[in-house]
Amino acid sequence: MSEPGDMRIIVNGQQAFGRAVLEALLERGENVVAVYTAPDGDGPPDPLKVAAVERGLPLLQPRSFRRESVREGMREFAPDLCVMAYVTLFVPEATLNVPNRGTIQYHPSLLPMHKGPSAINWPIIFGETVTGLSIFWPDDGLDTGPILLQKEVSIGPDDTVGSIYFDHLFPLGVTAMLEAVDQVRAGTAPKIAQDPNAGSYESWCRADDAEIDWSKPTQDVYNLIRGANPQPGAWTMLGEDRLQLFDCRPSDAGGDPGTIVRVSATGFTVATADGGIEVLRVRPAGAGKMPAGELLSSSGLVVGQRFA
Repeated sequence: MSEPGDMRIIVNGQQAFGRAVLEALLERGENVVAVYTAPDGDGPPDPLKVAAVERGLPLLQPRSFRRESVREGMREFAPDLCVMAYVTLFVPEATLNVPNRGTIQYHPSLLPMHKGPSAINWPIIFGETVTGLSIFWPDDGLDTGPILLQKEVSIGPDDTVGSIYFDHLFPLGVTAMLEAVDQVRAGTAPKIAQDPNAGSYESWCRADDAEIDWSKPTQDVYNLIRGANPQPGAWTMLGEDRLQLFDCRPSDAGGDPGTIVRVSATGFTVATADGGIEVLRVRPAGAGKMPAGELLSSSGLVVGQRFA
């Protein structure tokens, strides 16, 4: 029976998830022959890059995977498998097929549902109670390749993007990647075709998608706030400035939608169509995140004031 270390693996990824997948593969003795990650930006080095350098692994940061020169360089590593752990650059099939057993990729939804780059945000915004992750065989489409394995995750009534990802989809995703590698090694990894007429696609969840409409029902408003926490951050207008809302909870307080109907030491409650939202953590324009009670003491918000 084959064991870890008998396949030559390339890891292509970014950020903390990419680093965690790399470290998990190395810790169990996998033969990682190269690491690919995004080109350097203006901020600190990518965590996956840092890990590759610490481990002394060959590191490559191509600006495009479409070039034949990139494929030629990849062939020099004689890879058996490429593991893609959060990749934002498009990788064409000609590159995906360089490893002799192909390429597998992580996606944080139950494909074919929620194809696209903000697959964690939208199920929460839409009020769904189940999400999950897929390990699949990518192709030239966007999250359209055959499924290798999937894991379900329940969305709790107060879960946010942050809690679903860091408490569930992140750690479960690392474990699922290892499971998928084992199946590829054993020759038992399935390729279950996605129904091209099923599922959904949503683009980025951007700031324009996260504006709060206080005339909507409480649950809809709460879902939007949860589904944009921590990014991109749901928001409303406080005078001429944008106010982002993060930690909140539903309330039975009612009144004219958009109006502050309660204030307390911990925050304030804004009326919706059928109740209210108690706001506990905010980020005013030009400032960092802060407790909503701190905003009250510094801004003079009072009962009866209305958000645009």
